Amino acid sequence: MVDEPDPERLRALDAKLAKVKGAAAKPSDAGKDFSQGEMAWRMVIELVSGMVLGLAIGYGLDWLFGTMPIFLLIFALLGFIAGIKTMMGTARDMAATQAKAQGAQTQAERSAETEG
Repeated sequence: MVDEPDPERLRALDAKLAKVKGAAAKPSDAGKDFSQGEMAWRMVIELVSGMVLGLAIGYGLDWLFGTMPIFLLIFALLGFIAGIKTMMGTARDMAATQAKAQGAQTQAERSAETEG
């Protein structure tokens, strides 16, 4: 049994611990962005709210003018189209944000490779 610990092994262990602690000390970006589940619900709500709004306007106009199915169908279709358009805008924004984050991550990896 060895009485004295090996100083080289202790230094190597200390370096590994410092490296792990340094990696864990970096702040995470978890609270800044929405999760994919939250974004999916947002898109569903956008679609449904567009349809409901279109149905409500169409039903109101049909009740007002006494032409029951005409405006209801027209505005239901317009509400659906508006909901799809809003959903596509949200998806486009998500894709742009993800591409921007991925580009920043790639940039950081390249700079780390050139330094190391």
